[in-house]
Amino acid sequence: MSTSEITVNELAALGEVLVIDVREVDEYVEGHVPGAINLPSSSLNETFHEIPTADTIYFVCHGGGRSGRACEFLSHLPEFADRHLVNVRGGTSGWIIEGHKVVTGDQPN
Repeated sequence: MSTSEITVNELAALGEVLVIDVREVDEYVEGHVPGAINLPSSSLNETFHEIPTADTIYFVCHGGGRSGRACEFLSHLPEFADRHLVNVRGGTSGWIIEGHKVVTGDQPN
């Protein structure tokens, strides 16, 4: 298992990847990265098994703190031993500031 960090612009350049938004539901509904799946960090220790299987998983929050902690937490679980966990520095606020598309509502797209 490995962890790393990228910027919002680097995430935008990747196209379709697995993005987990660890903000609370009300924050997610107000606006999120297109395609991001909402699994709040406050319940991640009970819901981590809902994260789809992928070799690389990108985590986003408001600014990068909660998503960084989510990467750290998951990196210690055997279920994530073979996955690359990536924190998105700048988070959704940086995504918006950079002018990237935002989706509102409770669905990823």
